[in-house]
Amino acid sequence: MKLFSSKEDRRKTIALLVAVVVAFVGLYVAARRYAPFVFDSSELRLWIEGFGVFAPLVFIFLQAAQVVIAPIPGQVVALVAGYLFGPVYGTIYSLTGVLIGSAIAFSLAKRYGRSFVETVIDDAIIDRFDAFVERVGAPGLFAFVIIPGLPDDAICFLSGLTTWRLRTFLAVIAVGRLPAYVITVYAGGQFAGGRFIEGILLVAVVITLSAVGYYKQDAVRDFVTRLEPRLPF
Repeated sequence: MKLFSSKEDRRKTIALLVAVVVAFVGLYVAARRYAPFVFDSSELRLWIEGFGVFAPLVFIFLQAAQVVIAPIPGQVVALVAGYLFGPVYGTIYSLTGVLIGSAIAFSLAKRYGRSFVETVIDDAIIDRFDAFVERVGAPGLFAFVIIPGLPDDAICFLSGLTTWRLRTFLAVIAVGRLPAYVITVYAGGQFAGGRFIEGILLVAVVITLSAVGYYKQDAVRDFVTRLEPRLPF
């Protein structure tokens, strides 16, 4: 399977990577100038701790909201969580938020049906993945959501239209999304510890995988569909 199906795909992927790097550098320079305290993890943690129990709740809420509303990439929130709370608590807060948001999306679709889902998900995504979600089981869904960059938030809504039970769905989401979140949260911890090169390399890995996943959605879908019947579980 070719990594890029055309020169246009390759151009878009490179442009996306460049845009992300430029945005990241711009944010870094702006923070250095206008909010230098964010680069002192001990001071920043003391500031966050001033909010008491509400600090982790804010991050859990943001992570849940990005699943249902999707204005913020979940990996960005996970990166911040790792920077502020460290790899262990950052992962716990991020995954908790993802599971809450996924449960809400699944339950809304289950409660209000297809007409509701069609109002919140792009028709092109529904056309590409509706039959896929209906056909695959837990192994297939796991193989799909473990790859970053795919429309896994939309999959949460589409899964609510199936006969899946919520607890089975959440188990798949928890295990499938964990690897990418662990890497991203750990990268945030690297930034907090002043290990910028290591953090940037980890973020670059996630961004690259996300870009490939995004531009190869259909190929991944077809591959998982063929692979699932051969899985031993």
